[in-house]
Amino acid sequence: MDFRRWHLHCTHNICVVQRGGVMEHLVEAYGPMLLFLLIFLESAGAPVPGETALIAASLLASRGQLRIGSIIVVAATAAIVGDSAGYWIGRWGGRRLLRRWPLLASYADRFLPRAERFFARHGGKTVFLARFITGLRVAGAWIAGATRMNWWRFLCWNAAGGLTWAAGTGFLVYYLGRAASDILGHHYGVILGAVGIAATLGGFHLLFRMRVRVVAD
Repeated sequence: MDFRRWHLHCTHNICVVQRGGVMEHLVEAYGPMLLFLLIFLESAGAPVPGETALIAASLLASRGQLRIGSIIVVAATAAIVGDSAGYWIGRWGGRRLLRRWPLLASYADRFLPRAERFFARHGGKTVFLARFITGLRVAGAWIAGATRMNWWRFLCWNAAGGLTWAAGTGFLVYYLGRAASDILGHHYGVILGAVGIAATLGGFHLLFRMRVRVVAD
């Protein structure tokens, strides 16, 4: 996913959050606790709207109702801890779960050896990139565990992806929310917006270089 597509993805989610308002009201009512829970569950493998919760919280922060720094810390922590839980779930029970049903068992016998070879070569980059892709964000850690990816290697790339995703998404949405409210004249908002853009561009420059290396390999 390149920067333009990811930016459009975030903008679309902002519009959905603003139109529906349900997630925004929930995050406003329950605060960082709900944000942590949803991102943790999504990262661990449950199909829940973790990124939508981050966007809602960042919009609330842009209006002064929450603190953007706290939002990013909570989101990054939940992403890293949730992915770690998903990794161990996949490592301890992923293969048994896949082989429990005949239809999945035949698929697992073909899929797992290829997945193991792929993760041996590109596992770290895949874990990092998965954080920015909706489907892989849910299943990436689980697959990494099921394929027996080295734990410490997984943890390093998981932490890098979680921090970049939380800071990039949080600051980008915060900046857009401030711009939409016409309050960018405040120097504090400009500084945070600049930091958000720098963090996002830096993260995606790293993503681009990794993707080029994957293609080259």
